[in-house]
Amino acid sequence: MLKRTFVAVVAASAVLAGVFASAAQAQDKLKVAISQRGFWDSSFLEFAQKEGMLKKAGLDVEFFFTEGGGQTLQVITSGSVDVAMSNGLLGTIGAYSKKAPIRVISAQMTGAHELFWYTRAESKIRSLKDATENNTIAFSSPGSSSNLILLALLRQAASKAKPTATGGLPGTLTSVMTGQIDIGWATPPFALREIQEKKINIIARAREATELRNQTIRVNIANVNSLKTKRDAITRLMQVYNEAIDWSYSNPRAIEYFAEFAKAPPDIAGAAVKEFFPREALQIGEIRDLDRTLQDAVQYKFTASLLTQQDIAGLFDILYKPPAK
Repeated sequence: MLKRTFVAVVAASAVLAGVFASAAQAQDKLKVAISQRGFWDSSFLEFAQKEGMLKKAGLDVEFFFTEGGGQTLQVITSGSVDVAMSNGLLGTIGAYSKKAPIRVISAQMTGAHELFWYTRAESKIRSLKDATENNTIAFSSPGSSSNLILLALLRQAASKAKPTATGGLPGTLTSVMTGQIDIGWATPPFALREIQEKKINIIARAREATELRNQTIRVNIANVNSLKTKRDAITRLMQVYNEAIDWSYSNPRAIEYFAEFAKAPPDIAGAAVKEFFPREALQIGEIRDLDRTLQDAVQYKFTASLLTQQDIAGLFDILYKPPAK
């Protein structure tokens, strides 16, 4: 009798051990859309995946890459993905004002730093002031941060160049070099080689848009239904995201990965990060200068009327605020 009892206890213990092992191995699945693969600030979750941070946090993340702006908003609004990274705040507010089922879960980029605009080397356009209403100037897609930054630069320079959505960087460069677009847009390290080879000239930089210096221009967002059913997993995702940002500014492997993603030499990739991507711009815990963004939204017709912070208070659900350092 005692022997049978002992065997039963051992068997039960084995079953429980198996249950706990399965639970430990189970990972929460998330689908995440990321705007524009190959940008430094679109690479952090890929860094986290390569370094095992996501697995350690119990997350199994499937990535989708878009050309930014409206395309990213479309997949998150439809519920095709749980989270969408690096969305222009203007477009996000516009979508929310039209009842899109989305929430801002963190800031992504504060201030304008990394984008620049360029022309072919032989172009007579040397600054935005040289461009006329007959000249086209590129941005990625309506509602994107490149859209907002471009509008601010054109206003600041009193330029009449015609903003034109051109999508991703390779297609934009082709359009510029073939004369279909007068002024292209890019973010480093893309097009730095062409600059070194003197095929193109930079005529404007995002950081020249002084009015955007302390304004949150991009955010990370989640689908409302996903927040209801996967809130804990999405919170852990944002914790890992912040951890990956810190890691990327302290570990040289990040530049190696970035060079691989961007298909650029490591020295160019490293120079791009050093010059164009200050760590402080990537804080995720606070949406800054929101009143200015709301004014921009109505001025550039992303909203039908001027909204107040109270009108859009329901848009914001900041899941993780990193401790102050």
